[in-house]
Amino acid sequence: MTIEFKTETVQLHVNGRVATVELNRPESLNSLNVEMLKGLAAVLKEISQSSEVDIVVLRGKGRAFSSGGDIKTMLLEANEEDFPIVMDCISEVVATLYTMPKLTISAVTGAAAGLGLSIALATDYIVADKASKLAMNFIGIGLIPDGGGHYFLEKRLGEDKAKHLIWEGKPLTAEEAFKLGLVHDVAESLEEVLEAKLQLLLNSPIQAMIETKTILAEKNTPQLLRVLELEKEGQHKMRQSQDHQEGIQAFLEKRRPVFIGK
Repeated sequence: MTIEFKTETVQLHVNGRVATVELNRPESLNSLNVEMLKGLAAVLKEISQSSEVDIVVLRGKGRAFSSGGDIKTMLLEANEEDFPIVMDCISEVVATLYTMPKLTISAVTGAAAGLGLSIALATDYIVADKASKLAMNFIGIGLIPDGGGHYFLEKRLGEDKAKHLIWEGKPLTAEEAFKLGLVHDVAESLEEVLEAKLQLLLNSPIQAMIETKTILAEKNTPQLLRVLELEKEGQHKMRQSQDHQEGIQAFLEKRRPVFIGK
């Protein structure tokens, strides 16, 4: 495969009909910066066009799947003029992952938080290690979910439960996420469960499964794209709020934020 945008922050390994895409910033718990997002989009687009790959496994190197967007890069150093570019990169990753004519699996260890969870939710299966934690925790810094978080949570939970999960922002254990319907398997041994899932899929009529995915994706993609655009607009508004500035300051100072609703 010839990857358009190469970066060490995203690793690609192909074994037969299975491609493994690994987020490779373990020192930051695979927080997503612009370089990683661009690399991820390029890798996923290339895999989408490969006739040899049927299954894509997305995972994180080290102790976490992904702790979410890189706070320092995206919120502290980013020029406001760069914000639309960042959001467009996020939308490209999510839309490509959701629509690609492959079966996709997120293998979650450690944290899948914020944008990391949104990206996991864009895949067809989520297999979570029993010790992992999942959180849609944008609210803690006065922001809203992006990466299609609103779309995917509403699809899985319904509007009411999705709203409350977003508003609370609390971490969920893998078991709690499973009971809610956010993940498909909870694993004592992630590698064993993942390998069993891969073997099951590889011995299934996978092209028929992919065709079902394609039909549903074509039906639903306009709504996903609209939600991504609304999230882009809403996130821009929230970035201007006093509560967001307080949330960032509290994050840096490692204290509880004092929000005033402004």
